[in-house]
Amino acid sequence: MKYLEEFRDPELAHKIVGEIKALTTKKWNIMEICGGQTHSLVKNGIIDVLPKDITMIHGPGCPVCVTPVHLIDKAVFLSLRKDTILCSFGDMVRVPGSSKSLLQAKAEGADLRLVYSPLEAVKIAKENPNKEVIFFAVGFETTAPVNALSVIQAYKLGLTNYSILVSHVLVPPAMDAILSDSTSKIDGFLAAGHVNTVMGYKEYYPIALTYKTPIVVTGFEPLDLLQGILMVVKQLENKTHEVQNQYSRIVSEEGNLSAQKTIHEVFEIASHDWRGIGTINKSGYKIKDKYTHFDADRKFKIDIEKHEENVDCIAGEILKGNKKPFQCSQFGKKCNPENPLGAPMVSTEGACAAYYHFSNNIFDTIHL
Repeated sequence: MKYLEEFRDPELAHKIVGEIKALTTKKWNIMEICGGQTHSLVKNGIIDVLPKDITMIHGPGCPVCVTPVHLIDKAVFLSLRKDTILCSFGDMVRVPGSSKSLLQAKAEGADLRLVYSPLEAVKIAKENPNKEVIFFAVGFETTAPVNALSVIQAYKLGLTNYSILVSHVLVPPAMDAILSDSTSKIDGFLAAGHVNTVMGYKEYYPIALTYKTPIVVTGFEPLDLLQGILMVVKQLENKTHEVQNQYSRIVSEEGNLSAQKTIHEVFEIASHDWRGIGTINKSGYKIKDKYTHFDADRKFKIDIEKHEENVDCIAGEILKGNKKPFQCSQFGKKCNPENPLGAPMVSTEGACAAYYHFSNNIFDTIHL
């Protein structure tokens, strides 16, 4: 498939749905890891045309959603310093911390600047030598290379006023944590194609083997997802548990070795807190000692008390796949995009936002 129309071909979509229905003889729970996949499933009405025995469970693959409250609080704290410029991607600014969001901090006078790349933040640091410029580095493995590259560039430029506040999380440890949970009901996974573009998928082999769970690397268009679901169902019905690659036009087994080298130059693996989930061992990145001057957490010696998620928010249960957004008593009421209680209602990849915007008004992109 070379062109966009081919990824949404209605005739082929009907054919794949028919194959899935013909194959399915049991109830299966399939988790799509990525929030972008969740949005595509909901927006295109794919969930509604799958056989009733196939349940799609929405995973924690939204970096904005899993950024812990105390890191939002640290970003707010840094933004309100008189000597700082805090740079961030736009999807982070409305995520609620324990008391306020970055957008609310901006209203109070914070110098908050939205950027499309951390390299823009490096440029801002170069142009403002009397200010401390901090980039809020949030993401999965997908954005880690460019965030690491910004540190390398600042290092080469000799900038002493640039740093990053790191909140990088890793997909395989999260999958392992979900499957090892005694409450897990996941039978198979759709893995996040963009993460695997960078990292490859060799790390998934031991997960599939240990938990006897099929994992299929999948893209984001309707036919990508339908084909991925079909590949998972085939394995489940045949009682196999392999790692397969539906997204072969983009993803290779080894991934992007150059990007991985850049990541490993700046970052090392560490345990990390996930919003609504808790600490997952070896599930994130931290800055290596060589680049400690570029670590905002250590540079500014931030000591902020950790706060729990809003008691009315069930983001953790949603991110773990235990509940759907509409099962939250506050969904669409006290919690909405204009007044979010939790990150999944804010992010463009959040499950709550997907259901709020699309579940009652399916666009029927592929006319199923």
